[in-house]
Amino acid sequence: MAVVDVHRFAESITCHAWSPDHSMVALCPNNNEVHIYKSSQDQWERLHVLEKHDQIVSGIDWSSKSNKIVTVSHDRNSYVWNLEGGEWVPTLVILRLNRAALCVQWSPKENKFAVGSGAKTVCICYYEQENNWWVSKLIRKRHESSVTNVAWHPNNVLLATTSTDGKCRVFSTFIKGVDTKDPKAGSPAESKFGEQILQLDLSYSWAFGVKWSPSGNTLAYVGHSSMIYFVDDVGPSPLAQSVAFRDLPLRDVLFISEKMVIGVGYDSNAMVFAADDTGIWSFIRYIGEQKAASSGASYSSQFSEAFTKFYGQSKATTANEASESSKSRGGVHDNCINSIVSLSQAGSPKVMRFSTSGLDGKIAIWNLENMQEELGHQF
Repeated sequence: MAVVDVHRFAESITCHAWSPDHSMVALCPNNNEVHIYKSSQDQWERLHVLEKHDQIVSGIDWSSKSNKIVTVSHDRNSYVWNLEGGEWVPTLVILRLNRAALCVQWSPKENKFAVGSGAKTVCICYYEQENNWWVSKLIRKRHESSVTNVAWHPNNVLLATTSTDGKCRVFSTFIKGVDTKDPKAGSPAESKFGEQILQLDLSYSWAFGVKWSPSGNTLAYVGHSSMIYFVDDVGPSPLAQSVAFRDLPLRDVLFISEKMVIGVGYDSNAMVFAADDTGIWSFIRYIGEQKAASSGASYSSQFSEAFTKFYGQSKATTANEASESSKSRGGVHDNCINSIVSLSQAGSPKVMRFSTSGLDGKIAIWNLENMQEELGHQF
C-alpha cells in the first residue's frame, strides 16, 4: 500500500501545509486556530498554536523559500506569520473583503499570494518595501459566485480560479515593480493586471480544486457532478476533455507527473487519472487497490446497481455492498478528503510523496516509489 504514515490530529481538519523541510505541519482543527506539529521519533509534538483569527481558518500555505506562513479565514482577514526568536509573529493583510476568505496560495517565486473569497473576488497580495506592509489588489466583477480555489502557473503571473458558478478562469496578475516582463512578446503573461485570459464553461455544477501541470501546459479542475476536466493549450483555442466517474465528487487534485493526476474528495479514496499516448485522459485506479479497476466492469456493475435500485430490489443489501466496496478500496480516510499537498521539491517534474487531510481529522502521507510499475509509463 502507498500510504506510509497516518495520524489523527483532531476531530476534523480544514486544511494543512508543510514546512520547507517537511518536518513540521501546520493545520486547522476546524476552528479559528492553526496548530503546528513537529515529527519526533515517530510521534507528533505540538509546538505552536497560532491564535489571531476570529473564525474558522479556511486556508494555509507555508512558503518553501522564505519560511513564511500565510493564513486566511472566514473572518475576512489574512495574516503572514514570520518566525522570530522561536515565536510566530503575525502581520495583518487588509484584504478589503465583505465576505469570507476561502483559499490561499503563495506564488512560485513567493513574492505574491492569491486569496479566493466568497465576495466573488480574488485578492493578489504583495509586499511593499517602501511602506513596510502587505498590499492587496483585487480582481473584481469577473466571478458570479464564490471563488473556491486558486492555482498559480509556473510563470508566476497567470492564475487559475474555480468558482461555485461552475466556471474555471485564468487571469493575468502582472504587477509592475513586482513581476518581470516575459521575453516572449505577446504572451499572456504580458497582459495587464486582472485581464481574463480564458473562461471555461465545462462544468454545470460547482467547480472546486484546480491545478497546473509541472510544465504549465495542462490545467485540471473538478466539478461537483463527479467529473474532472483537463485543458491543454490554455489560450484562445484550448483543447478540453471531460472525464466522468461513478463515485462521489472530488474536492482537490494534484499533478504527480505531466500525464498523471490524483484526485481526492467525498469518496474518501484517492483516485488516479492518466493520459495515454494520444493524450486522452481516463480513470486508472484507486490508490491502495490491489489492481487497476476495469472500466468495462465498473460501468457494468454501475448499471446493474442502478437497475436494482430503480426496481427496489435488495435495497439494504445493495447499500451495504456499496459501503463495503468503498471501504475496501482504501481504508485510510473515514470521511471526505478536502486537500492534497505535494511533498516534493518545488518545480520537480514528478511528485513521489504527497499528503492528504480530511474531515476525519487524519493526515496521511503517501509514497509512490514502490508503485511506479502499477501506475504505468505515464508516471
